[in-house]
Amino acid sequence: MSSLSELPPDGGIKAERLLLRELAHRIDDELASAIDLVSKAANGCDATDARQTLASLQDRLESHARLHHALQMPEFSTTVDLAAYLRQLCRSISRASLEGEGIALSLLLHPLKLSSERCWMLGMIVFELITSAARHRSRGGAGAIHLEMWVTAASIACCITDSGSSGESWYRGEARDIVEVLAARLQGAVDICVGPDGGKIVVSVPR
Repeated sequence: MSSLSELPPDGGIKAERLLLRELAHRIDDELASAIDLVSKAANGCDATDARQTLASLQDRLESHARLHHALQMPEFSTTVDLAAYLRQLCRSISRASLEGEGIALSLLLHPLKLSSERCWMLGMIVFELITSAARHRSRGGAGAIHLEMWVTAASIACCITDSGSSGESWYRGEARDIVEVLAARLQGAVDICVGPDGGKIVVSVPR
């Protein structure tokens, strides 16, 4: 099978199916992990502790459900405020995956109306970059990730900064393939920068 990065920018349905298949696998893995935690907690705690632990895990499962809902491909074409969409998405990412690892996620966004499909693709890019950075940071403890979006007359840029790593260390594998397919579909470009504040990945697309 060809990798995602080898698909043409106009791969259309084939690219979208591969993206959705990968997302479905990740959903299954997350839910299986959460269910296992619930089972272990129920078997290892007394009644009071079990109720508290299961309530906490239920909240985590609900956070994953909200995250997966936010990542669904839009059913209808409409106009969406990109900043509001990314803010909701990042809140779900933080609650589902970052808070438990002590990873802070900060945002600097500007209102911008876009088609729902373009918002979804940019949201998928943001999701992949943030979760990839978080997986890297979780091996080294708490950290900070920052998402910034800026807009010019001709372009939209989304920048993910991980304060404790170089961009090359977490921009790889499936996350890189998915980001590059989506950026190509948006006729955009991906740049990796390394500076004193850590690794930075900027995705720029035409407005």
